[in-house]
Amino acid sequence: MDIYTIIFLALAVFIFLRLRNVLGQRTGNERPPYDRAARNVVQGAPDNNVVPLPGAVIDQAPLAPAAEVAPPTDRWKGLAEPGTPLAQGLDAIAAQDSSFDPRHFLSGARGAYEMIVLAFANGDRRALKDLLSSEVFESFENVIRDREKREQKTETRFVSIDKAELVNAETRDRAAQLTVRFVSQMISVTRDKTGAIVDGNPDKVTDITDVWTFARDTTSRDPNWKLVGTGSAH
Repeated sequence: MDIYTIIFLALAVFIFLRLRNVLGQRTGNERPPYDRAARNVVQGAPDNNVVPLPGAVIDQAPLAPAAEVAPPTDRWKGLAEPGTPLAQGLDAIAAQDSSFDPRHFLSGARGAYEMIVLAFANGDRRALKDLLSSEVFESFENVIRDREKREQKTETRFVSIDKAELVNAETRDRAAQLTVRFVSQMISVTRDKTGAIVDGNPDKVTDITDVWTFARDTTSRDPNWKLVGTGSAH
């Protein structure tokens, strides 16, 4: 063994001992390496490489219990008493049309009521034709024609619609029918061609109660209801 080999061996032993002192030995008690990505996920930082695993989430508080479904007896609460003919009629209509909402209907009926009354007073046949059944339109049109023949004009103004309530509901074959009682206040006057008053009073508010029946074909895609019958009481 020459001098150079001895020198290299001495250097190798020296380097090995130095590394051992610096790095130490694994004993199983060492701290795990710092994982930046894992820490970001825990702290809520976005990590596009995280893939959710199937299974239940166990680190969340339990969800609040779902709201209880109202029993059938409360289905028409505020509209009809359970077991009454009106409630049974509403049930029958809902059975034919799952999208039926009587509260939404009443909201639309109030608007239709005002629109029809004003269109009738103004002789607006076009507006009436879209809102009335053919039989009711013919009846309204006859009155309008008679007014025109006498050269009379009617002026009507709503003061308020105080109530719109369901009083009857039924199905007839494919048709659903709903009857509504409207209680309103309005001012109405009819004048001749000279402007003289022939009916009503332009300064008097009159209480009006109308009972109207609307219908629609529940098998039709047309969601609109039409007026099929009218009645009134003062």
